[in-house]
Amino acid sequence: MKDMLVRLMDLPDVTSDVERLRTTENIVFRKPIAAEKRILVNWVTKAFSANWGDEMDVAFNRIPVSCFIAQRNQDILGFACFECSARNFFGPTGVLSSERGKGLGKVLLVKALDALKEMGYAYAIIGGVGPIEYYEKTVHAKVIEGSGKSIYENLLKRNT
Repeated sequence: MKDMLVRLMDLPDVTSDVERLRTTENIVFRKPIAAEKRILVNWVTKAFSANWGDEMDVAFNRIPVSCFIAQRNQDILGFACFECSARNFFGPTGVLSSERGKGLGKVLLVKALDALKEMGYAYAIIGGVGPIEYYEKTVHAKVIEGSGKSIYENLLKRNT
């Protein structure tokens, strides 16, 4: 998988998406707090992978926490982390399959990238990208040539 580069000065405005999802789907986007760490690490591990759960754990070692979540009432629907695997890296990110296609992923992506922009970065790296076309379309990201060998190349994996 390759890495991508995204210019943070040209991020789309997701204000209307946030409002639409709040009013029609009762979905809230926010940064979690320390008291929610175990719940979120366990959820990401169960819904996606143990490796991603570990990265969510790292997000809670930052102040403020370096991730956003989407929730409906007490249900977690999706997440987006940043600066977990490496400085200026976006990811991991995921949305429950039952909630895909509504725009949650786009909002989480843009909120996380905007947080990197607020940290002073002009560009961000999206690491180990699966859906290249999605990132090209959504935030005009570009594949970084020669990035097939990334920090994830020799990643140890575990099931739980």
